[in-house]
Amino acid sequence: MLPASAASLAVLAVLLAWPVPALLARAGWTRRDPLVALVCWQAIGLAGGLSMIAALLVHGLAPWGHSLPEAAWALVTGHLAGDPVRGDHWVALILAVVLATELLGVLVLSGVRTARTRRRHRALLELVVQPSAELPDTRLLEHPAPVAFCIPGARPLLVLSSGMVAELDEAQLAAVVAHERAHLSEHHHLLLLPFVAWEAALPVLPAAARAHVAVRDLVEMRADDVALRSLADGTGGTAPRRTLAQAIVAAAEGTGGVAVPGGALAVAGSAVRARVVRLLEPPSPLPAAARWTALAAAGLLLALPTALLVLPAV
Repeated sequence: MLPASAASLAVLAVLLAWPVPALLARAGWTRRDPLVALVCWQAIGLAGGLSMIAALLVHGLAPWGHSLPEAAWALVTGHLAGDPVRGDHWVALILAVVLATELLGVLVLSGVRTARTRRRHRALLELVVQPSAELPDTRLLEHPAPVAFCIPGARPLLVLSSGMVAELDEAQLAAVVAHERAHLSEHHHLLLLPFVAWEAALPVLPAAARAHVAVRDLVEMRADDVALRSLADGTGGTAPRRTLAQAIVAAAEGTGGVAVPGGALAVAGSAVRARVVRLLEPPSPLPAAARWTALAAAGLLLALPTALLVLPAV
């Protein structure tokens, strides 16, 4: 029979592997506050992975103690198992090690591969782009299609094509640059990385792909929001929302088959229609009470697996 803490962790892992991500992906409030939604997604990913590994560990170590701290102390001090060690205990321990190794290994491997891809594309782009005289910290790529993207990293690169500069007016260009700078300043590539790894590590889990898509869309919406704040200060004309929406549509419709480099974040990267609708018909802000409730729920979600591991020992 499973220990109560292991059973609780297993139930939590199942909930975070399917129904909870499905509900959050369909929730309408996430577009009202992408930042809070991103915090919730990070909490789901971290708590879900920890719950899966912890449930297996607690069951596997049950013969040595009723909680993980108790079992760990028994092993460290050389105490023998108080109950018979069955085959299912060894299987659970092996699965816990395999799952932890896979999740952490894929995360590290995804990070290394993405960083290597970005370095390669950055090196190639630096051979063909030129610094922009009008837009600080921006490089120009000679290409007729309107393209804008940034490559994050230790040496970030923000690239606009000559087609983008020719097609957009000054206010729209400022909107595009503000959007890309938002990606860089808030390190959105780091928010995406765990979900890229989750999808790679657990491709059979529908929630992994759903979470990756949802986080990618929210990252773009968050960059739109950050860009709007700078545009409202006077760099985006009298209608910053319409200006940014027009720039997004121009970039989405005129790519001309140009592929954005791997690991880059583009102004027309995803959820173009939803973002344009959101810009032109902005939803009402999330009330402060709802915002803090969502953040508190995310914090409790992160604390719950740890509590289930530790509390039985108290």
